[in-house]
Order: sequence, then C-alpha cells, then structure tokens
Amino acid sequence: MININKDIVDLTSKIDFSGVILIKNKNNFVYEAAFGFSNRADEIKNKISTKFGIASGCKLFTAVAICQLVEKGDIAFETRLKDCLDLDFPNFDENITIHHLLTHSSGIPDYFDEAVMENFEDLWKERPMYLLTSLSDFLPMFQNNKMMFTPGERFHYNNAAYILLGLIIEQQTGISFTKYIETNLFAKCDMHDSGYFSLDRLPKNTAIGYIDLEDAGTWKTNNYAVPIQGGADGGAFITAPDMMKFWEALLSFKLLKEETLHLLLTPHICEEDEEYYGYGIWISKKDNTICKYHVMGYDPGVSFNSSYYPQSGITTVIPSNKDEGPYDISQTIETNYIKFG
Repeated sequence: MININKDIVDLTSKIDFSGVILIKNKNNFVYEAAFGFSNRADEIKNKISTKFGIASGCKLFTAVAICQLVEKGDIAFETRLKDCLDLDFPNFDENITIHHLLTHSSGIPDYFDEAVMENFEDLWKERPMYLLTSLSDFLPMFQNNKMMFTPGERFHYNNAAYILLGLIIEQQTGISFTKYIETNLFAKCDMHDSGYFSLDRLPKNTAIGYIDLEDAGTWKTNNYAVPIQGGADGGAFITAPDMMKFWEALLSFKLLKEETLHLLLTPHICEEDEEYYGYGIWISKKDNTICKYHVMGYDPGVSFNSSYYPQSGITTVIPSNKDEGPYDISQTIETNYIKFG
C-alpha cells in the first residue's frame, strides 16, 4: 500500500490546503487530518470537528427530501411544477416536472448561470446578499425570465431549479425548508453539528470562508460574497464526520427505501463523456460501469468534495474554507489509493 499520509501531506503543503480530509473504508477510518485555520486573524486551527460551508454539495439533501415526499405519496417525480407549487411563472413551459428540476434538465432560467457568469459576488451588487433570508427572496432574480430550452432537451446545471424544489418542500410540508432538512435528514443521521447557519450568527467551531487576493498578497472573508443563509441550492454547514454519517445512513436505507434510493442513484442524464447526474448527485463511469458517486460545491471562500466508490466501499469527505483544494486532493486519492474494477 502506498504511504497515503505522505502523499496527502505533500499535496496539502504544496497547495496550502485549509480544511479536513476524511477517508473511510467499509469498517474503519484509514485517514483523517485537519489543515489550516478556521479563523486566520486569531490563528485558530481547523479541527476534524470544525463546521464548513459546502455550497452546492448539499443539493443532495434537497433531492433526498423530495424523494421522501414521493415515498409518502405527496408528489411524484413526473408531477408538473404548475401542479405542486402555487406561484406564477409566466414564461415557463407548463410541462416542467420535478424530474426535470432534479436533473438540471428543466430549461428554466437560472439566477446564477455558471456557464456564462464567472463571479458569484457580482450577483449582490444590485441585490444585497443580506436580504436573501428565505427561498422566496430568490424568485425575483429568475421568476419572470424566459426559458433557456425545452424541458428534458439536455443537461444544464441550474441553481434556480433547486430553489423551486425547496419551495415545493415548503408548500407540501408546511414548514421551512431548513427545518425540514434538519429534522428529517440531519436528526435521523445524528448530524448534530450540522445546519443552515446564518453568516451573522455562526456557531462556535465554524470555519470562516476566505478569499485569497493574490494580486494584493492578502485575503478577505466571504461574508459579503455569498447569501447570508443557505437553502435548497446550497450553503449548508457540515462537519466532515457528519457528512460521513450522512453517506452511511443514505446507503443503508435509513433515509430512503431501497427502490427510491436506486432511482436517486440512477444516471438519469449525461453531462459529458462518462459523467452523469442522478437526483442531486454526480455519477462517474469507467468502461460503462459506475465507479463513483460524488457531490461537490464551490462558492467564494468555500470548496467541497465528497465521494463514495462502490467497488471498494471507500468514502471520502473533503471540506475547505478556501476557494480550492478538495478537487486536487480527491484526484490524488483516486490516482494513488482507489482501485477501480
């Protein structure tokens, strides 16, 4: 076996990684370590138990919640948006379904189109991020815009679609999206250190997100670069051990029945060669065989990667309070440690 500790430490030093790395096989942790500072100004170090923002990494939570409502019979994957959400979308196609929203194939306009917009911070120049305290606050940013393409035509990553899924959860359950997730997912997984925390009220042991200003040789926090509170399309805070608990609960049918989990993990649509999307989760193939289920998230001052490799039973969780790092580390782990086939 390769010296995974040396490989990772060398890389974390090279890229100045700030965050946590957890690697677990079917029974035991094979690697766990924390790097960098959760608070640079006061030089407070990250710990295994530090809470990190995970940006879009939590779209999977939204998808699981929708699947739970499908199991209850409240909605179906083929239920049309117009039939399960009492809001006006004058320019939307009436045939958009929950399946389309889950798989980024709805064609609805996005409030932040990652294919054409580079800087997430630019969104808040006209609409202050501190005003976005609920899912409905995002609606004016896309509600009246025109469709991008016909539902089901193709894959196009879409944050607004997950805002709508969160609003569907709220309408169908009568409680806030964040309350539903914390009660019906986090509590069931014993994820007691995770939640949708407001940036102006972060709890103890939470990593502050940092944006490196390389040209100026300094940094700034991401306090004004992301919405003040996360929601259905991203922004939850988790600890690495809590995310590991989530994978274990999900894959052991504690959150969904086996049949529903199978649908969530089905490669419903192709994003590019051998890279697919299920419901809230990325699915990678090698030689037409599924080799990895993974989630990832990137915001200013936040980066996250977490994967489950079904052939080896290995799970990785890598959150960071910087813009980058987890992807490079996950690639190194795959190259040197994960066996496919």
